[in-house]
Amino acid sequence: MKTLQIFVRAGVALALATMVAAPCLARDKIKIGIANTSSDIVYFIADKKGFFADEDIDAEMIPFASATQMIAPLGVGELDVGGGGPGAGLYNAAGRDVSVKVVADKGSMPPGYGFFSLLVRKDLVTSGKVKGVADLKGMKIGDTSKQGSGDVTLNMALTAAGLKFGDIDPIYMGAPQLAAALQGGAIDATLIQEPSMSVAIANGSAVLLAKGDEIYPNQQLAVTFYSDKLVRTNRALAQRFMNAYVRAARFYNEALKDGRLAGRNAEEVIDLFVANTNLKDRAAYKTLIPNGLNPDGCPNSAGLRRDFEFYASQGWVDKAFNPDSVVEDSFCKAAVAKLGPYVPTK
Repeated sequence: MKTLQIFVRAGVALALATMVAAPCLARDKIKIGIANTSSDIVYFIADKKGFFADEDIDAEMIPFASATQMIAPLGVGELDVGGGGPGAGLYNAAGRDVSVKVVADKGSMPPGYGFFSLLVRKDLVTSGKVKGVADLKGMKIGDTSKQGSGDVTLNMALTAAGLKFGDIDPIYMGAPQLAAALQGGAIDATLIQEPSMSVAIANGSAVLLAKGDEIYPNQQLAVTFYSDKLVRTNRALAQRFMNAYVRAARFYNEALKDGRLAGRNAEEVIDLFVANTNLKDRAAYKTLIPNGLNPDGCPNSAGLRRDFEFYASQGWVDKAFNPDSVVEDSFCKAAVAKLGPYVPTK
């Protein structure tokens, strides 16, 4: 009996020692490129609400000046995920075998959510020089993305007014710089996103000329990308990321109401905006127009094809390239199959 007790005690001691020595299983690290725009909110929600943690993911946010600068590190696998505008550079990179996949909606303009709209200098309106978009012919028009989705929006506005893209002088800058250029008279009008749009209107330097959601309803302005390496080598991790992403997209949609951050989750979402962006005025978030976001996560493939046609018409991409080849919506569809259909909370 004494010998048996000795063996039992030794076994328990060994088991305890093994438990102490064994390291905790590490979460999978995912590097996410962000462009410091309002549509990055979906990543912040997934992180702070624990949706990434639920999928055993440790997310590292890495800032970039634009999505264009993310394409190369995504192509070689230095970044796993990125978010930004799907411009001509995406398709040109894919044509050079720098493979990046569009996997989710990150910012779009359903009716009422024209967070990217066309403003004109107020003095041009009060003087009567500009009464509508047709009066912008020959003027300097600001935009945030050269050969990108902003150019598509601008072209749509011009075409509807009987003009061509070549009828204006496009000027490219970041949104805060565009707002300053508008106020200083360096440009005549601009396409600009929130919160810079609301700031320019509030300070009296600009007036709204055309709403983005009316210029181009449901435009896919920003997307989430996966690196080809993530898709090829770890689809299970890519799927877990998307599960968390779609949960975050649905949480965000519960913050929306009537074109504002006025839904049941609005206060939490505003908290995350204040904590993670340069705009710290909570009151401002309650008046600006937020971006739309598909609660099922999937991108607008038809809209992306339409944008590609414009890039091709300008000679910015190879017309023979198939734009659908960069879209991979199997992850968002699988996430919806797991989570079930989105039902807004009443």
